[in-house]
Amino acid sequence: MDRDEILKALAHPTRVEILTWLKEPQAHFSGQEHPFDMGVCAGQFERCGLSQSTVSSHLAVLQRAGLVSSRRVGQWVFYKRNEETIAEFLKTIGNL
Repeated sequence: MDRDEILKALAHPTRVEILTWLKEPQAHFSGQEHPFDMGVCAGQFERCGLSQSTVSSHLAVLQRAGLVSSRRVGQWVFYKRNEETIAEFLKTIGNL
């Protein structure tokens, strides 16, 4: 876990919002046809009102920081929170 990389990733409100949405995907992505255990399909993030390329950039930052993981299934890419890394980060921050 790279604490500095995570802090940089969390510095943008859209990325924090994406992580919040991913915490309860059923509540925020009700239109998804695929099971949520696969993650949330990248196309579902259009809800934030940003272009696909901007959303992809935000997801890439979150992935580099280890806060989300991705999985390609055919033509789709699915994203999930990395709860283990998030818990470790929160524990580290709590010890400051």
